[in-house]
Amino acid sequence: MGSDKSAAQPHEEYVIVLIDGVCHMCHGLTRFIIQRDPAGIFRFASQQSEIGQELLRQNGLPQELNNTVVVLEKNRYYTESAAALRISRHLPMPWSLWYGGILIPRFLRDALYQWIANNRYRWFGKDQECMIPTPEIRSRFL
Repeated sequence: MGSDKSAAQPHEEYVIVLIDGVCHMCHGLTRFIIQRDPAGIFRFASQQSEIGQELLRQNGLPQELNNTVVVLEKNRYYTESAAALRISRHLPMPWSLWYGGILIPRFLRDALYQWIANNRYRWFGKDQECMIPTPEIRSRFL
């Protein structure tokens, strides 16, 4: 999976994060980002949602890509560890320091990312259907 490719992005003013909508860990990540994003630069969509599926399709990504977070930013898309690091880059200190992980060779970063992704349902659980955002965060979802 390429992690730095040209992207079709209809909402260029935002960093769009496509998450696995049934993953508890992904829900926690979404809440974590929102709490640390007072400027509101992040927008979210479930990969299983209509808009998520359309954004995956527009970018030539598989429709069943729920083993990685996808970040769409400035007409590029990022997956796996590169996506996680792009998110950290936009967070305030000290969270932005995680972007320094970009110096670690990608094959090592992605191996760790995939190990976590492959175990996330076992460790954190899974819902039968996508999360419904609370009224407080609904405006952050596409």
